[in-house]
Amino acid sequence: MVFEGSSTAISHTGKVRSNNQDSGYAGANLFAVADGMGGHAGGDVASSIAIQHLERLDQAFPSTDDAQAALQAAATTAASDLIRAAKERPELAGLGTTVSSIVMVDDYAVIGHIGDSRIYLYRDDALTQITADHTFVQRLVDSGRITEEEARYHPRRSVLMRVLSDMDNDPELDLFVMPTLPGDRWLLCSDGLSGVVDDPHILKAMRLGLPPGRTADNLLKQALDGGAPDNVTIVIVEVGGAHPIVSGAPVVVGSAANPSGILIPAVRPARPSWLHPVRQAANEPSHFEPAADYLEELIEEDRRRAKRRRIGWIAALIAVLLALTGAGFIAYNWTQTRYFVGADDDSVVIFQGVQQNIGPIKLSTEIEDTGILLANLPPYQRASVERTINARSLSDAMAIVDRLRAGEQAVTGQTPTPTPTPPAPLPSPDTDGEDAG
Repeated sequence: MVFEGSSTAISHTGKVRSNNQDSGYAGANLFAVADGMGGHAGGDVASSIAIQHLERLDQAFPSTDDAQAALQAAATTAASDLIRAAKERPELAGLGTTVSSIVMVDDYAVIGHIGDSRIYLYRDDALTQITADHTFVQRLVDSGRITEEEARYHPRRSVLMRVLSDMDNDPELDLFVMPTLPGDRWLLCSDGLSGVVDDPHILKAMRLGLPPGRTADNLLKQALDGGAPDNVTIVIVEVGGAHPIVSGAPVVVGSAANPSGILIPAVRPARPSWLHPVRQAANEPSHFEPAADYLEELIEEDRRRAKRRRIGWIAALIAVLLALTGAGFIAYNWTQTRYFVGADDDSVVIFQGVQQNIGPIKLSTEIEDTGILLANLPPYQRASVERTINARSLSDAMAIVDRLRAGEQAVTGQTPTPTPTPPAPLPSPDTDGEDAG
């Protein structure tokens, strides 16, 4: 459902879940998103109850203080209704919902927020997240233990620290006031959008300058293209200075738009997980509010995981360094089986190793200065020596030197002196020596 004008609201079940536990509202002065939790039935009921209490605030308030007080009162009475619903239907125990809402008062936005649904402000070509997620992973981000990017994929990202639920009859909302300016666009959404579409892509959609309805459709399409594992609810309101009272009926979407109101649906029997694993998982709660001792266990588990991750990285680094060291050692030993004939100052020299160097590390050493002067060699031989001549072995290098000495003799008219052949190794005294005796 889309309301074209200065605001719009749209909600979609997503590609995995079988029912929509989100609710959204776009009226004249009130705009809200609620993301229910508590199983197949509980989430529907919780978000519907929240919107039912909030929609009474769709009116003109004399001051921002009055609007803040009304938001807190609506949250408190909604929590009481959630507690009552859980008592009347024990199978709904644990139901709850997030709430992110804006009440427009003249040229101010009065914001009430609890949970991990979000409110963004698009202003001056920049997108700013106005609300803070009340989640376990956000606490880890705030304490510097993990990064924002790591939080997006953290296994505990659905653990809520604060939520409107049947466990607390005095919920603590974040309440604050912000001024609105001409051209402002406020985006309210469940984590079905923000958990799939990152801020840069949301900003890109807002920059297109399309009407609120088309912008919401664009964002919903991105969430669906990204898999939409959860319900997706989007409310966009466009204001210009003092908020205009929007004419027309308010738009209610999601479970709150069910004609039966907040009638508690019958519990559906679970199907075998081996036949319908995805659909069964889709009916499980996407969020839950843990007890205090469970949070301590999560924190300790996170410490252990971080320690294991550090140890893993250190072990991997050591393994890489050892592999590089071993490869370097093998490569260096191979270079020392090579020989070449080259020039050193003005004479011909036999080198062991290869011509290349690695930075300051030389991969060759001089093993014999032959005494042959470069100036006494024919030009073509001198050029070859200056470029270096590779040899397969030390004997091969000495044979090359013999040819160069012959070239020197041809130029100078001297009798060439053969390069001595390296002596053969002596026989082993306990084998060949005894046989010789």
